[in-house]
Amino acid sequence: MSVAIHLPDGLPAPSERRLAVRVTPDALRRIRARHPWVYDGSIESVNHDDGAPGDLGVVFDRKRRFAAIGLWDPNSPIRLRMLHVGDPETIDGDWFTERIAAAAARRRILIDRHVGSGRALHGPGYRAVNGESDGLPGLVVDRYADVAVVKLYSEVWFAHLRSIVAAVVSTTASTGVVLRLARNLAERDTHGLADGDVVAGEVPDGPVLFSEGDLTFEADVRRGQKTGHFLDQRANRLQVGRIAGGRRVLDVFASTGGFTVHAAAGGADSVHAIEMSAPTVDAARRNLELNAHVPEVARCRVTFATEDAFDALGSLGRSGRRFDLVVVDPPSFARRASEIGAARAAYAKLTKLAIAVIEDGGVLVQASCSSRVTTGDFFETVTTAAAEHGAELEEIRRTGHDVDHPVTFAEGEYLKAGFWRVDPRRRDRGG
Repeated sequence: MSVAIHLPDGLPAPSERRLAVRVTPDALRRIRARHPWVYDGSIESVNHDDGAPGDLGVVFDRKRRFAAIGLWDPNSPIRLRMLHVGDPETIDGDWFTERIAAAAARRRILIDRHVGSGRALHGPGYRAVNGESDGLPGLVVDRYADVAVVKLYSEVWFAHLRSIVAAVVSTTASTGVVLRLARNLAERDTHGLADGDVVAGEVPDGPVLFSEGDLTFEADVRRGQKTGHFLDQRANRLQVGRIAGGRRVLDVFASTGGFTVHAAAGGADSVHAIEMSAPTVDAARRNLELNAHVPEVARCRVTFATEDAFDALGSLGRSGRRFDLVVVDPPSFARRASEIGAARAAYAKLTKLAIAVIEDGGVLVQASCSSRVTTGDFFETVTTAAAEHGAELEEIRRTGHDVDHPVTFAEGEYLKAGFWRVDPRRRDRGG
């Protein structure tokens, strides 16, 4: 089936000009080690002062030999976003198609697993392109059933958007493509495009239904957070579903109900979900209703509280209410280096509040999506906070990025989560 592409005539076209870029020796070493970014302070010279976003910048070594090529980003501290290192290559529409096809092929295991279950009602949701880690820095492609969402985090991609959209259509067989723009882009010249525009095929105005495991969820691909759903926690949600049987579950920062629905479908006796945003709670209720035909979901007692997570946890602790499984999945607390200390303090407080409502022998699942808080620091923060509260945590497992969210450089590693059992030998309900 032919899918029409809808992009404005005013979209910039790729320039035929190539910028000759010289970088510091340290930056060249990092480029050759496959780091995707070159910062402005590492640029020694460029042969044109008027390079536009998306121009191709060729990095030469000290002997004036080709070293790498990337996308010039003059309005960002990340001045060059690397595409290719090694022998010269032609960067054009065919090149982008091959790169996107290779990224999508690496996710084939997810599709095969989905088809193999035989019980899912819709196509799967997964990340087809994970930006820098798939060699396309500042570009994300998520797919929900037959709809693809292209999200841009840098204006370098406007000049290449026709090639990107065409490549997404041809490599993912999507019937519709939605464009999402990072907040910083929406405030600049978007060349006649707006966040949520349908740029290829047809996409319903309402939510798109997709499957995660054997369950159905909705994604608001045109107006929702990120690209419509938080796909990165899929593996942890499935694991919670596997261990939820017969348990009383507390889902903190429940968002659109991913952990809640999986816990209910996994046979939880009850789930209490806490989420501060009323519209998000409404979405969680709809996701629960989408799975009401599942017997375990129908039997599970699910309640929602539209409250601040810290306040709600404190109230539950003071009331004496206890749970067998507590999931704490907060938003990022550290978007800049100066916030790392406050972020660790917030994680510690959440751990102590969660420990106070977990039964002896119960399970704590706590996650962080703050890239500036390292995995080591996060796990130390959680275990130290638990010890200060008089609880000993037995680590069951620790997880990171799922298979469709590969990480190839340190700054790209943001997601970490731990599963701990609260040791019943040491317990203090105080504090």
